[in-house]
Amino acid sequence: MTIPKDSKIYVAGHRGLVGSAIVRRLESGGYTNLVVRTHQELDLLDQASVNHFFESEKPEYVFLAAAMVGGIQANNTYPAEFIYENLMVQNNVMHAAHKEGAKWFCFLGSSCIYPRDCPQPIKEEYFLSGPLEKTNEPYAIAKIAGIELCNVYNQGAGTRFVSVMPTNLYGPNDHYDLAKSHVLPALIRKAHEAKLRGDSELVVWGSGKPYREFLYVDDMADACIFLMENRIDEGMYNVGVGEDVTIRELAETVMDVIGFQGQIVFDASKPDGTPRKLMDVSRMAGLGWKAKTSLNDGIAFSYRDFLQRSHDS
Repeated sequence: MTIPKDSKIYVAGHRGLVGSAIVRRLESGGYTNLVVRTHQELDLLDQASVNHFFESEKPEYVFLAAAMVGGIQANNTYPAEFIYENLMVQNNVMHAAHKEGAKWFCFLGSSCIYPRDCPQPIKEEYFLSGPLEKTNEPYAIAKIAGIELCNVYNQGAGTRFVSVMPTNLYGPNDHYDLAKSHVLPALIRKAHEAKLRGDSELVVWGSGKPYREFLYVDDMADACIFLMENRIDEGMYNVGVGEDVTIRELAETVMDVIGFQGQIVFDASKPDGTPRKLMDVSRMAGLGWKAKTSLNDGIAFSYRDFLQRSHDS
């Protein structure tokens, strides 16, 4: 049974990295009745405003991609904001969607909800099996609460809420502010600026030894729409590529794409974070989905977006 192309679909956080990719994918798939609101039009921290929005619009399908996100530095600097804002947004949106009878809901979680020292690759059943990584614990706790809220609504109220756990995402509309960005966009900006200055070195946080997996955000969006169109309406699903690289290898790939010829210098005074986070993506593969974009291609696409946004600003 296909989903009618005129179904009313609300994408919360449509200007962000994930939300904008979901909108692109829905539009390319022929969906014509998308509902979006800017932060100025709808403050998701305001429960009354969110309730009024759902009462008046009654979206049938909801993607919750709105969240306060950031890398290690941002998480360490604003821990209270990370847990408070994410809890408030997801509680308000999810409860309103439940009350107004949304047919289907996609909650965007994160790979950081898994224990710090998980067996690799990380399976969905490792959820809540050990202590979290301290550098992003407030954000992870908020996302864990969202997953549990999906589960209890499904069990007690018959809702169709699915939770998606993406690995590290990157792509168009990423954050390149070095105080808030994740490692890949930060490396793109650092390598670009080092190239422009004619530097001989690129300074990278940590030891360069941790492993990370990176998923191009348009592949992530494709996975979300795949779940919607295939009527997957409960449970938790890892979304990734199933392969990872060291931070050193990542930096070398970024330098190659950007054309920076200098040397990498690691700042060991900075934290490494989790030693490894490789997602087991066999559950999604079993449904018939897999990522399409290579890391090299994805970084090239992202660098093009970075240059365009730098030029526009």
